[in-house]
Amino acid sequence: MNQKVLFLFILLSSLLAKAQIGGRYAYQFLNLTTSPRMAALGGKVITNYDYDPTQALVNPASINPAMDNQLSVNYVNYIGDVNYGSAAYAYSWDRRTQVIHAGVTYVNYGSFDGYDEQGNPTNSFSGSEVALSIGHARNIAFTNFHLGGNIKFISSTLEQYSSFGIALDLGVMYVYEDWDLNISVVGRNIGKQITAFNEVYEPLPFELIAGISQTLMNVPIRWHLTLENMQVWNIAFANSNRDETDLEGNVTTEDINFVDDVFRHMIFGIELFPEKGFNIRLGYNVRRAQELRIIEKRAFAGLSAGFSIKFNKLRVSYTYAKYSSAAASSYFGLNINLQ
Repeated sequence: MNQKVLFLFILLSSLLAKAQIGGRYAYQFLNLTTSPRMAALGGKVITNYDYDPTQALVNPASINPAMDNQLSVNYVNYIGDVNYGSAAYAYSWDRRTQVIHAGVTYVNYGSFDGYDEQGNPTNSFSGSEVALSIGHARNIAFTNFHLGGNIKFISSTLEQYSSFGIALDLGVMYVYEDWDLNISVVGRNIGKQITAFNEVYEPLPFELIAGISQTLMNVPIRWHLTLENMQVWNIAFANSNRDETDLEGNVTTEDINFVDDVFRHMIFGIELFPEKGFNIRLGYNVRRAQELRIIEKRAFAGLSAGFSIKFNKLRVSYTYAKYSSAAASSYFGLNINLQ
């Protein structure tokens, strides 16, 4: 019976998937990295099952009693004048209801100069988006499977236009404590616009993510492997800047093969001393590295690194993520134990 539940969940997520990624959806901010910890591990991690309430913003199946009375606040100095952040809190209501999770994600796009059709200056304007979420998870009785869901209320304002939407995240996680092994699948942003920006309704940025992580036996290292954008296979594309022209003028385009497509879905991460008061985190996002690297120049695109330090009931986290030689972001986070 439990295997049928898992199969139906994956099948439903696949049917809801779209054929492309990027540039075609409203509320793209929903897929931004929500915390320094996730950023350091490559940008997307769905298999942490511990104290961190920010994890539940991405995977509601991770909601668990260890999150009780934990508050997480995060801020990102993103590219240009864009800033965004998140906050999450979990509370153990009672032994029957278990843990209720609440979170908020926001992004501010800064100020823009306005111009009319003739190029004459008009008033400046700004843009911002916010999503409020409420989530809960349950353990399937007598198994190691956990099912969880988030409902998200989304508001977006861009200049004079505004939109409102609603979405669901659905996750399932397998936690095998004997091996310290976690396996998870999440379908994110299943929903629709309730009101459109300008009478044109757009789909939401649905994403199907799978992940596995494990702490090595007798070694203080936890490794993570995440498979992103599983709703569409062919996410690699030939970059015209990598075309090669021979002496006769014949152009050879970049060869995208099966192996390229496989690795473009992969994100690798490791945590050193994951259970200690001080830990180091490293990540590598293959798709980011391939799409943003500069030809014949080492820019370290796709790499990210961070750390966290615990002071009594306060944990401070920082991550530096490299996108290209011209763009990088710093992530700051606080996790506060309110017990």
